[in-house]
Amino acid sequence: MSLLDYSTRVDHTGGMRVLLKLVLDCDPDDAWRAIRSPHVFQEVSHPLTQFKSLEVGGFPELWQPGEHPVKVSAFGRFTIGQQIIRISFDDDEPGIRIMRDTGRGLSGPLALVSQWNHSMAISATPDGRTLYRDRLNFNAGLLSPLVWPMYWAFWQWRGAALKRLAPTWSWGTTRRTNLSL
Repeated sequence: MSLLDYSTRVDHTGGMRVLLKLVLDCDPDDAWRAIRSPHVFQEVSHPLTQFKSLEVGGFPELWQPGEHPVKVSAFGRFTIGQQIIRISFDDDEPGIRIMRDTGRGLSGPLALVSQWNHSMAISATPDGRTLYRDRLNFNAGLLSPLVWPMYWAFWQWRGAALKRLAPTWSWGTTRRTNLSL
């Protein structure tokens, strides 16, 4: 298995799919906390995209189930639009924790995507590290094949950032990261 194992194909709805599978050098509990952190979300997206919370009081410490409106910009300079991040959690399968975002774009180019289903799964590897699986299914109609390369490139960026940051995620007695979680 490569560090950044990805594939694409048309999904059952006629939309597009981006898959990412990698092993993170951290404990699964630390990875689970990290993917639920809006701060980590911003960190792995920077500088390609930046997100500003539109919620009163800003981003929560950890994502909670429900809708979270954000403003999205490219490189911190060009507004892409607003979107809703709709978070839910699934732990029905033993040993696997899943966070889902089934939000939608509200304005700008983000509103072109009519279907969005993003899931991130965390489980343990036999050696105690983290198996991270990330799947995005989206549909932007006839524009899907044109939008796919941008999402694919962004997912590769995020994957590399997750690999780089994972060893710093430790929320036990000794904290090895400067992330303000």
